[in-house]
Amino acid sequence: MTTDVSKYRLNHTMYRIKDPKASIGFYTEALGMKLLDTMHNEAAKFSLYFLGYEDPASSGVARLARQGVLELTHNHGTEADAAFAYDTGNGDAGGYGHIAVTVDDLDAACERLDKLGVRFIKRPTEGRMRHIAFVADPDGYRVELLANPAHAA
Repeated sequence: MTTDVSKYRLNHTMYRIKDPKASIGFYTEALGMKLLDTMHNEAAKFSLYFLGYEDPASSGVARLARQGVLELTHNHGTEADAAFAYDTGNGDAGGYGHIAVTVDDLDAACERLDKLGVRFIKRPTEGRMRHIAFVADPDGYRVELLANPAHAA
């Protein structure tokens, strides 16, 4: 039996989320992702939501054949507990980090997200790295925003 590592691809990253309505809204409305697939397991009391970007290469492609998918895992009932929160891995001990999304125009994207009330962690005008921004999703996971050089004027 053999395997060909040249055919391996990074398929998805998973985040545990408190409230699927808030998180799916953030990723679809604020960041423009599409809800690609869902899976509900009532017996085990969890739901999975798979999101990603559409492009010609992935149109009609099954979720497991894609790259760059975000899986949101909701354990039923967490949305009703006001005190509940997940550890995002970005606390005092650090560790995790972020996902990154490229945009066509960083300043325009930041202005749009500002109008939508998205919480900024770092704006392009702050700090030494003026070519990036960081926003937080409803659970506090970080999303880095970068200008896509393929869309530069």
